[in-house]
Amino acid sequence: MHVDDILDRAHVVALPMAVRFRGVDTREALLIDGPAGWGEFSPFLEYGAQEASAWLRAGLEAAYEGLPAPLRDTVEVNATVPAVPAAAVPEVLARFPGCRVIKVKVAEQGQTLADDIARVDAVRDHVPGAVIRVDANRGWTVPEAVTAAQELGPLDYLEQPCATVEELAEVRRALMRSGIFARVAADESIRRSDDPYRVAELQAADVAVVKVAPLGGVRRVLQLATDLRARHMDITVASALDTAVGMNAGLAAVAALPVLSDDDDMDVPPAAAGLATGSLFLEDVAEPRELVDGHLPVAPVTPDPDRLETLAAPADRRDWWFDRLRDAHRYL
Repeated sequence: MHVDDILDRAHVVALPMAVRFRGVDTREALLIDGPAGWGEFSPFLEYGAQEASAWLRAGLEAAYEGLPAPLRDTVEVNATVPAVPAAAVPEVLARFPGCRVIKVKVAEQGQTLADDIARVDAVRDHVPGAVIRVDANRGWTVPEAVTAAQELGPLDYLEQPCATVEELAEVRRALMRSGIFARVAADESIRRSDDPYRVAELQAADVAVVKVAPLGGVRRVLQLATDLRARHMDITVASALDTAVGMNAGLAAVAALPVLSDDDDMDVPPAAAGLATGSLFLEDVAEPRELVDGHLPVAPVTPDPDRLETLAAPADRRDWWFDRLRDAHRYL
């Protein structure tokens, strides 16, 4: 489709956040009102045009092709706790009613392992028995990751503890040698890699965290999930701090994952998805989905015209996003 047609359908919004996340207090996004539905283009600000083009493919898929049919009506989601002080944890968790799986951001620049321990302890105090994942966003060295796993455990997994695939493999081996039961999950090593299968080939991670926007769309995520499951990796679908529009695609991906059965031929639900980050917004472009007992409905939502108008970005930011889309479109 021609770039002018896309821009004719575009709305640029700026959503205020309840807590600072990834260094931002306002999340900007370009939304596309397409013939098959709504799509989103919202690559993080530091991404160049070529990397941003995958996010555009995902938005165009939703807007012009539509989303695949769901195999389930609701999906379990995890709570997400940013790198806030321990005292702020209860307020954050109040936004995620019923969530028993909780992802905690760690290794924040300017903070220490002691800060991370306090934050994780506060989560355990507030939600006894919670299943905890920690996300370091490549912030640790190998020895730091192993020490953190020991100090923060028990953990479901450490998400992207180090920068490279080789380091992930080293962390995974070190954890097994040390008898520390904590899986390793790969995020950036998949979504920002030219070869997302290398993690599996090097046996560098137990879990693949896959995100619709940076990987180029729901169908691409479903194919990648199938391939990585065949290589004995578990799958967690997560968001890239999407608006309600982008969340449609993430929920559609989880809802369309093939049904797995255990040895007793019982259906095994997908792992709790990182798709409740809409709770971190003060305002969104649609009425928030109701989070019930840690589950979200997968039915897509449509932006509210009044919200689109109220949350519209200033003209200079709209123009900036239009230029960014044009640059990314050249790589399609």
